[in-house]
Amino acid sequence: MASNIIVEQQFSHKFTVTVVRAESVTKGALGDLLDTPDPYVELYILTAPESRKKTKHIDNNINPKWDETFHFILDPNLQNVLEVKLMDANYVMDETLGTASFDISNLKVGHKQKETFLIGKATKVYLEMFLEICTNLDLRFSLALCENEKQFRQTRRERVMLGIKKLLNMEKPRFLPSSPEEVPVIAISGSGGGFRAMVGYSGVMKALFESGVLDCATYIAGLSGSTWYMSTLYSHPEFPNKGPKEINKELMNRVSSNPLRLLLPQHITNYIQALWTKKASGQPVTFTDVFGMLIGETLIPARMDIKLSDIQEKINQAQSPLPLFTCLHVKPDVSELMFADWVEFSPYEIGMAKYGTFMTPDLFGSKFFMGTVVKKYKENPLHFLMGVWGSAFSILFNRVLGVKDTTGGSTMEEELEQIKPQHIVGEDSMDNEDEPRKDPDEFDRIYEPLDVKSKKIHVVDSGLTYNLPYPLILRPQRGIDLIVSFDFSARPSDSSPPFKELLLAEKWARMNKLPFPKIDPKVFDREGLKECYVFKPKKGEKNCPTVIHFVLVNINFRTFKAPGVPRETEKEKELADFDIFDDPESPFSTFNFQYSNEAYTRLHDLMEFNTLNNLEVIKDAIKDCIVSRKENPSNRASAFSLSEIPKKRFLKRNLHAKPWTHHGNNQ
Repeated sequence: MASNIIVEQQFSHKFTVTVVRAESVTKGALGDLLDTPDPYVELYILTAPESRKKTKHIDNNINPKWDETFHFILDPNLQNVLEVKLMDANYVMDETLGTASFDISNLKVGHKQKETFLIGKATKVYLEMFLEICTNLDLRFSLALCENEKQFRQTRRERVMLGIKKLLNMEKPRFLPSSPEEVPVIAISGSGGGFRAMVGYSGVMKALFESGVLDCATYIAGLSGSTWYMSTLYSHPEFPNKGPKEINKELMNRVSSNPLRLLLPQHITNYIQALWTKKASGQPVTFTDVFGMLIGETLIPARMDIKLSDIQEKINQAQSPLPLFTCLHVKPDVSELMFADWVEFSPYEIGMAKYGTFMTPDLFGSKFFMGTVVKKYKENPLHFLMGVWGSAFSILFNRVLGVKDTTGGSTMEEELEQIKPQHIVGEDSMDNEDEPRKDPDEFDRIYEPLDVKSKKIHVVDSGLTYNLPYPLILRPQRGIDLIVSFDFSARPSDSSPPFKELLLAEKWARMNKLPFPKIDPKVFDREGLKECYVFKPKKGEKNCPTVIHFVLVNINFRTFKAPGVPRETEKEKELADFDIFDDPESPFSTFNFQYSNEAYTRLHDLMEFNTLNNLEVIKDAIKDCIVSRKENPSNRASAFSLSEIPKKRFLKRNLHAKPWTHHGNNQ
């Protein structure tokens, strides 16, 4: 997490060169008799990104004037040498007329200098050069939240205060916030799990929206499949004026047909055109682009041009919780479970809290050097990010479609096991909670920094390390009091213990010295399978959130169609009589990308019911948070202490990255 590392930014130099003119350009006595030169100048600095620049050529002119200006970003710690090459443009092959070089360390910072370069015996090339320190960076280097998020939180707190008073109507004053400082920060969290997570989250959001709980939340976080629902919701032109009820009906219709239909020829032409346009601009194109288009055309077909930054209008008055999405930065040769940096996406910023490094969404995918953009591309559409956030499925689709056939006929379930780290906790390892954990390597290399010499940053689906987006909401600067977490992760059976991912989240938090309530797996032995479990901080534990952990189970829904309202007709009972993980037909498999209306309704209504059936649990937790804030006003008043944390220095000097690239195409 950000707290583990002290961010030290070293500034780069901006080198500006104006190619003014040349005198007496010659191709030699014989060459000049045959043809008058068409000269241009090429500039090259080996140590700079975007290292080669050139002027336009001027036809038939031995005394050309260009007056063209070029910029290079330099690392002042390197030996930077400017190479000047005078060229003659020809139809077949351009000819080099001569070269000269200049050691840039001879320039004084802030001092403009004119230089004359002698090319050969007679030709002179005149340049003007200027060296300055880059202080206006395109990346933000800080552990703090950005100004937009701080402003959002301030405005949202007023709205949440009203939302809590409405939700807890008729409660005693001690359970209601009397000042903004007593308003708890609440985060809603959704796991991965493909369309199962997306459909389940749609039912959850309907319940939270209509019950008023959503009006009490400051953040909504999602991972993989949950991000697809969040994207569908927040990109909808009528949200939040129109709630999930209507939006979910549209979604149900969209997922009733298979996305693979979109690979028919009439659709493929559009994709190829879009991919060629992207490739022609210089950006890498991977299968994630195709997968993102499939997901986008399935879920948001009328909104394929919308971008993450466009979602700012949904939160500009703090009218909705701030959405947070995630993926991982990984090292290609290290298991995601051992090493992964969590990347967070919001409509305001994208970045890695571990390094205190952030950028605005429109810069994601651009080329950077030492915090400065050296090549900017068009902002990627939201559907591309949906492909990145769910990239485990991108890899699978890639293989299933035979783009890279390494499967030998294996099933998608077997394929995911190949993608996941081989030493990940086994599906059955949580069945006996008394046994020690089998895997000593989880997060083993968590403190390693990224390789700052690497020219590409590889990003993958966060579910490949663990399946809950907790790192986003555990950032100390966000000061979360209550996490209402919905886990749609696969389990071996409906009756299996549901704490595998939560225990990994707890271990990750402990290793990062972040407060997290003790997750006691034995609660399963004591209380059995439930729709949700509550884990509270120890008495007096500072800055530790309460976690309400909802799991995917069908218990009370079988006999009640709404909280306290029994099912009466056979049809009502039949609709609710279904298993999730034990169903031999596997309609809710992680790898199912087509949901019948019945399957959608069952899963959507189940999670809506489970949420509403535990509304009092959520209300009680909110009340506890308010009381805690009243009794311990200093708990959240001061910033999280960095002195308690083992410090690691990370010199952010050579962050020279090509476009952030999806890792799946290398599989």
